[in-house]
Amino acid sequence: MLKIVTEKEEWQKVVYECSNYDFYHTYDYHQISKKKSEVPILIVYKNGASVVAIPFLKKPIDKSQYFDLSSVYGYAGPISNNVDGTFDNSDFIQQFKTAMQELKVVTIFSRLHPFIENQRTIIQGLGDFPTVGKVVNIDLTKTVEEQRAQYRKSTKNRTNKCRKLCTVIKASSQKLMDAFIDIYYESMDRLSADKDYYFPRDYFYRLMASDDFESDLLLVVDNETNTPIAGSIFVKTNNLVQFHLSGSKTSHLNIAPANLFIDEMRLMATEEGYKIFNLGGGLGGKKDSLFEFKASFSKDFRDFEVWKYVVNNEIYHSLSENKQEEIKIKKDFFPAYRV
Repeated sequence: MLKIVTEKEEWQKVVYECSNYDFYHTYDYHQISKKKSEVPILIVYKNGASVVAIPFLKKPIDKSQYFDLSSVYGYAGPISNNVDGTFDNSDFIQQFKTAMQELKVVTIFSRLHPFIENQRTIIQGLGDFPTVGKVVNIDLTKTVEEQRAQYRKSTKNRTNKCRKLCTVIKASSQKLMDAFIDIYYESMDRLSADKDYYFPRDYFYRLMASDDFESDLLLVVDNETNTPIAGSIFVKTNNLVQFHLSGSKTSHLNIAPANLFIDEMRLMATEEGYKIFNLGGGLGGKKDSLFEFKASFSKDFRDFEVWKYVVNNEIYHSLSENKQEEIKIKKDFFPAYRV
């Protein structure tokens, strides 16, 4: 049996049935993330004791009767229960393809989750799964001393110096949240970030208020001025901690406050019994300066894969015909008609 779920109660019931999920799979995060024309859906497949669930944002394709499916910002892909490496996905594939035709879906794009097993087993045979880069994990099952031994020497030194100048606090007030959002926007301006990274203020408020998952906002406060100079939102689900959004004031980059909030969350999460601290990777999975910064904390790298699936080749090529010049410039962009 395969069905489409859109209501919160049923969505969350299915998610909680699954043996391993992250906040990226929850109903609230999809509602927080969706844009005006997008509809969050959860595709649920059940066969005997086996359960498979895949969340998406369903987007209309301009000037057409068709749609595409994509994952939220972060790491999603399938979650499951009673599914292992021997899972026979033939019935799932058949029902999934039928559902995609009924929904008039042309393409699917999803970032897969580096720490959830058997995702490829479930969707094997449905498109391609290129590895686009690596993510950095701090293994919280090790002692805090073993974790810190993975730091580069310069990272240890800069973290120590920043600890002498600053204090890390866990923030919850509206005033401190707004201070963080301002710092985040300042960071995006400095980095000339894509408009997609300029989440509205309401996004931050709803993220922190959700009861589907636990979010911690850590702020680095300058001891001399008693003002926040950097911060990050970390999200905790099951045995995972995700380094979600962060920013630092340009005026204080020289003392590396980002080192301090990562180091502090590492200590907190270890004490609280979490096992995985995913720092993520570079922009778009690239081995860039952002990746190198994260890699200075740990040598535990995991593959980051994405799922690209053209459901309807004929319509896909038809929609992409008018984008040939743009496609030449951005050859790897998917789906091509959205370049």
